[in-house]
Amino acid sequence: MDVDAFVLAHRASWDRLELLLTRRRALTGAEVDELVDLYQRVSTHLSMVRSSSADPVLIGRLSGLVARARSVVTGAHAPLWSELVRFWTVSFPVVAYRSWRWWLGTAVAFFVVAVVIGAWVAGSPEVRASIGTPAELEQLINHDFAAYYSENPAGSFGLQVWVNNSWVAAQCIGFAILLGIPIPYVLFQNALNVGVSGGLMFGAGKADVLLGLLIPHGLLELTAVFLAAAVGMRLGWTVIAPGDRPRGQVLAEQGRAVVAVAVGLVVVLLISGLIEALVTPSPLPTFLRIGIGVAAEIVFLNYIVYFGRKAVRAGESGDADEAPDVLPTG
Repeated sequence: MDVDAFVLAHRASWDRLELLLTRRRALTGAEVDELVDLYQRVSTHLSMVRSSSADPVLIGRLSGLVARARSVVTGAHAPLWSELVRFWTVSFPVVAYRSWRWWLGTAVAFFVVAVVIGAWVAGSPEVRASIGTPAELEQLINHDFAAYYSENPAGSFGLQVWVNNSWVAAQCIGFAILLGIPIPYVLFQNALNVGVSGGLMFGAGKADVLLGLLIPHGLLELTAVFLAAAVGMRLGWTVIAPGDRPRGQVLAEQGRAVVAVAVGLVVVLLISGLIEALVTPSPLPTFLRIGIGVAAEIVFLNYIVYFGRKAVRAGESGDADEAPDVLPTG
């Protein structure tokens, strides 16, 4: 191959590609297409030069040009820390924020059921008698309920709580593949447990003990479970009513958003478990333990509202496919 003739024939293409690379952040749509086409052509030129010439200068220039073009065309992935920042400031909060109606509706329905069951248990001696014998109920109310939070070492108890809560949230999210149909049943079971325990404690005049032990960790814990249930049911609903977009496309987008929530809730439930293990059974005054739980809930909700609303205004949906790569755009 005549190297000089080859360079003369293709130098204009190489110079043009180099120019486009220097302006990669301000290319028009047509220029993006041109860049991709030139990348493919110059890659072919490099292959031809390597097989037919030993000119190190030419090979070096074309190799560097192709490498730069490849990083632009295929996208340069953001570093891990940047992806983590995006996850906690965009992906997770925006999905939670966009699901607020489902989230709030789930919470309201849960507490309505729990309060109705609690009032029924507290006001009916017959119902309490069907739950257990007087001796069993006395043991539960005066000993077992409080001992549950302190009878095991904080470390092992915290791990147990985290695993249990994560399992409940995972059930809610996992049942999304069944259109979310089993999720109300999972929530009802938990509302039943809360209602029965609350009814027994309130009926025995132990409301202060109940609230002092449940509120510190329960607010954040239940909020996380409600969020998991909300996105799971919302995903199921997209299959039934996808709107004016293809059902498969909407399902894929919502499915990826649910994964973001599942990952985020692992950390949220870990924090809830730590509060339950370290704060709930602590000798701190009841008002201070409750205050810690309320503060954690306020911080979490404000975090969701602030970052979620900001992401919505920026047009984000929480879909993992929206994560930006360094690509030329027109």
